[in-house]
Amino acid sequence: MSRLIAIVGRPNVGKSTLFNRLTQTRQAIVDPTAGTTRDRQYGKVEWCGNEFSIVDTGGWVVNSDDIFEEEINKQVNIAIEEADLILFVVDASNGVTDLDDHVASILRRSKKPIILVANKTDIGDSRFNISEFYSLGLGDPFDISAANGSGTGDLLDEVVKICPEKDEEETTEVSVPRFAIVGRPNAGKSSLINAFIGEERHIVTDIAGTTRDSIYHRYNKFGFDFYLVDTAGIRKKQKVNEDIEYYSVIRSIRAIENCDVCILMIDATRGIESQDANIFQLIQKNRKGLVVCVNKWDIAEDKSLEAQKRMEAAIRDRFAPFTDFPIIFGSALTKQRIYKVLETAVEVYKHRTTVIPTSQLNTYMLDIIAQTPPPSNKGKFVKIKYVTMLKESVIPTFVCFCNLPQWVKEPYRRFLENKIRERWNFNGTPIAIFMREK
Repeated sequence: MSRLIAIVGRPNVGKSTLFNRLTQTRQAIVDPTAGTTRDRQYGKVEWCGNEFSIVDTGGWVVNSDDIFEEEINKQVNIAIEEADLILFVVDASNGVTDLDDHVASILRRSKKPIILVANKTDIGDSRFNISEFYSLGLGDPFDISAANGSGTGDLLDEVVKICPEKDEEETTEVSVPRFAIVGRPNAGKSSLINAFIGEERHIVTDIAGTTRDSIYHRYNKFGFDFYLVDTAGIRKKQKVNEDIEYYSVIRSIRAIENCDVCILMIDATRGIESQDANIFQLIQKNRKGLVVCVNKWDIAEDKSLEAQKRMEAAIRDRFAPFTDFPIIFGSALTKQRIYKVLETAVEVYKHRTTVIPTSQLNTYMLDIIAQTPPPSNKGKFVKIKYVTMLKESVIPTFVCFCNLPQWVKEPYRRFLENKIRERWNFNGTPIAIFMREK
């Protein structure tokens, strides 16, 4: 197992910038606004043949006006407890502050190895302020600039010295499915993640926009093994009025692009709305598997079977013509049917990798095509002679070889898709059908 390194410190000292620099990604949102990072953000660092995990945390604050203060500090404490090494980041351009002293006293009590990191040494004469940080009693400070990378190599060399080398029997990384939980703000995405993993990994409030970064969590319980991705709520463009939320939405869209199956959360108390349809279109555009989870069903006004059927019909009608996807009614708060969501997402992922033998496909499809051939166009008749399935495609992809592929229109492709779905189970996954000239 690789060791875990936690980045902690007061707000706005450059923790997320350092996280992005060490992981060589843009995973964490960076903004001058204090309190941008809220949840714990995990990543991987490789240096000189060594690999270890790293976690970014929110800035530690006390007696502030931030309503998330208590929850952010709780997330920082959890990161400190589970870490093997702590990078305590301070701002060299400001010198030592009372909050730095407060954080240092907490870290000294943790009895964990600590590396003091003086960031922003590239700003003015801040390099000459480094000696002040000896007063924290945490040893020699490493002067770095997370923004341009200076000094980070020496810092990683020190991390490698303190942390033992990785185990020889450590297994190589395998391809693991990624399930992204998406939806409008306040639909219950973070609550669902917390219910799955059995801990308060993500901050949950009634305030829309609480989650900002897209947070990845490896889930390997009950025979499952995949990544769960918590995303920020996606609002309409005209309602996004601050830079941080804009970047949150962009990361949510990237999470959809990089996942295998999307779990679309719909708030049962608000019903199906236009923004839900917009997110669905985004999932469809990126050809991702889909599981619809109607959350908060425990507090819906009408929880009868008839109401459930009406809701399901409304969702399928709104998302037509693609209607072959599972819909699950549950509650993240009471954990009602939430594990059914996981089981269904795994099934949808398996459907994406289904391969149909060419002989079976032709035996079934050519009879249907003979009974219902493509409509003629300008006196010309399309003759489909052979159907096969591509084996290396991202989604189930079928190729029909015919004499006039340009005359086969979209309605007939949908007819063929419906016939394929009637015969084989592709529930929740999109299908692509191409026409090629024989």
